[in-house]
Amino acid sequence: MQSHLGAVVVRFLAAVLLAAGALPWAEAAGKAPRPNVLIILCDDLRWDALGCAGHPHLKTPHIDRLAGEGVRFANAFCTTSLCSPSRASILSGLYAHSHGVRDNFTEFPARLPNLPAALKAGGYQTAYIGKWHMGEDNDERRPGFDYWVSHKGQGKYYGTEFNIDGRRELRPGYYTHEATRFALDFLNQPRPAGQPWMLMLGHKAPHSFYVPEPRYSNSFDQVRIPYPDTAFRLEGKPRWIQDRLPTWHGIYGPLFEWRKQFPDARPEGVRDFEAMTRAYWSVIRSVDDSVGQLRAALEARGELDRTVVLFMGDNGLLNGEHGMVDKRTMHEPSIRIPQVARYPGLIPTNAPRVVSQMVLTLDVFPSVLELCGLKPPRAIQGRSWVNLARGGDRGWRKSFLYEYNYEKQFPYTPNVRGVRTDDWKYAHYPTGDGGEDCHVAELYDLERDPEERVNLANDPRHAAKLKELRKELERLLKATGAVPDLLPLDEGIKKELPDRNLR
Repeated sequence: MQSHLGAVVVRFLAAVLLAAGALPWAEAAGKAPRPNVLIILCDDLRWDALGCAGHPHLKTPHIDRLAGEGVRFANAFCTTSLCSPSRASILSGLYAHSHGVRDNFTEFPARLPNLPAALKAGGYQTAYIGKWHMGEDNDERRPGFDYWVSHKGQGKYYGTEFNIDGRRELRPGYYTHEATRFALDFLNQPRPAGQPWMLMLGHKAPHSFYVPEPRYSNSFDQVRIPYPDTAFRLEGKPRWIQDRLPTWHGIYGPLFEWRKQFPDARPEGVRDFEAMTRAYWSVIRSVDDSVGQLRAALEARGELDRTVVLFMGDNGLLNGEHGMVDKRTMHEPSIRIPQVARYPGLIPTNAPRVVSQMVLTLDVFPSVLELCGLKPPRAIQGRSWVNLARGGDRGWRKSFLYEYNYEKQFPYTPNVRGVRTDDWKYAHYPTGDGGEDCHVAELYDLERDPEERVNLANDPRHAAKLKELRKELERLLKATGAVPDLLPLDEGIKKELPDRNLR
């Protein structure tokens, strides 16, 4: 009886406030309410590490179900393959040179227009739960969020200290489960009738070092996992790729602690590579379980079809390709990300679509706002993919800019500036002092060579294409306000392994 009376009181107060114009989330009679928004963001999740993307061993039934009832963006990309810059692009709709978060130690600018602030201004209750990763030593609530659960730095697969709305608590459990419990608690919070919410859930997984929960730790023990054959075929590649091999980000280095030293006998190295890859796949199984729990909670609340569910990664991951592990580079495994969207207001749930055009991390901000009936800032550099998902957009982009800034802490990747089109890719490596190093740029015909085996940059038969893409890169740099380019000085790749405290 008391709960019924409480609900009546809430509805009465909402009606009074609506009449007074005090509820920005309330809609006029006859108009559909604004949808809720659930963004599930994974860290270092490869685009192909999903069942719906065709993975031969890793099963992700809950994520696959979202894709089967919505849209899978088969060619989604980050514009900087590094956690903090990419997350800032998701929030702001801007390239890294525009939002200013160029490395993993820079805070997101508090006054920069962003997705949670725009939704909050539109009447949404906003929440962030999980790994934030912009400002390593700061776990305080960030602007734009009403509810906050996060932590300093990377967090741990077991035993992370969370800042829960200002109260710090060490949670001993498995990170994916703890973050999911916080998310479920938020979903079940009482809120005024009709008020929409936005929740961003930032998983640690599958970021290294990969620690599966016990029930999944032996999931792939029987699967043999050889190195990709591109790992040892580096002819024609830039010099820095060769130099990177024995470093923290190379396959002859520590392989994220799965191998202490590179053995002379390759079979032993392959076994260590297998162990690392199996662990990577295993932590993703826990993320899929989390997606299933969140979906079940939305169904139980009657909110599933009134919620925009967006599942995605922040950047890709190299897993042996071109002799590399980690990310940062412009090669396909590094820049491609998974992205799935489910919302009946986007497309009917019985008509799943696979979109092949290139969408970017920059596009999340304007796309979500359009689905919520709100307008993005004028200066935004991303584009809404809503019409693209619904049936097509003849004016959609044909190219995009990729940028990465050299980091002194991880000196194994130089500055990168490049352009990708539907069928071609061009990358070059400016030094920051006006020159170009590493001897050679990279040019790939992605239609004929999707694994980027043959670098065509020095092939005279493709000189015209090289010139064309250089010109397009110059155009994109100017069009996005990246000129003059504030490149850091590239000090070159160090041959010794990094101090372990720098990881």
